[in-house]
Amino acid sequence: MKIYTKAGDQGDTGLFGGARVRKDVHRVEAYGTLDELSACLGLAIAGLGPECAELSGVLIRLQSELFDLGAELATPPDKAGTRLAARVPVAGPDQVRALEAEIDRNEALLEPLQTFILPGGSQAAANLHLARTVARRAERRIVTLAAEEPVNPDVLVYMNRLSDLLFVLARTANRLCGVADVPWMPRTAG
Repeated sequence: MKIYTKAGDQGDTGLFGGARVRKDVHRVEAYGTLDELSACLGLAIAGLGPECAELSGVLIRLQSELFDLGAELATPPDKAGTRLAARVPVAGPDQVRALEAEIDRNEALLEPLQTFILPGGSQAAANLHLARTVARRAERRIVTLAAEEPVNPDVLVYMNRLSDLLFVLARTANRLCGVADVPWMPRTAG
């Protein structure tokens, strides 16, 4: 099987269920940004040193969940009740609770924040902060989509928690690497 089909050469793509849409519609932007986020997590995984190896499993699980979310978003609302759509995993409260449990578990091992922090510290943390910002952009793309078409509300909750988790995991990476978080030093007025 060839990787190229030439079906999208005119600027359109197929949604799950067969409908063709322009590649720049909000639905494609939303699940395309989830794909970009998954690639950022792949970069983060590849950059983990041995001291941060415990984060790898969490990040791989998140990549799989993002693939599920992408499939859900690639399924237009008119196909949601079909047998075809029944094969697509749907985000729900269990996934959100799992993110919250992971946040709580990691946060319990961190020093409380005294100030805002800048993205950085270790390479692993910088990669996770980059992923966090892409997660926020994906969330914004999904909000835009939800303003025009029905979107499972658990997808939005999941994305909001995911960026929180990535922030905590960036701080965890710094802790595991023995590198301090980078504090924000606001300029003084005047």
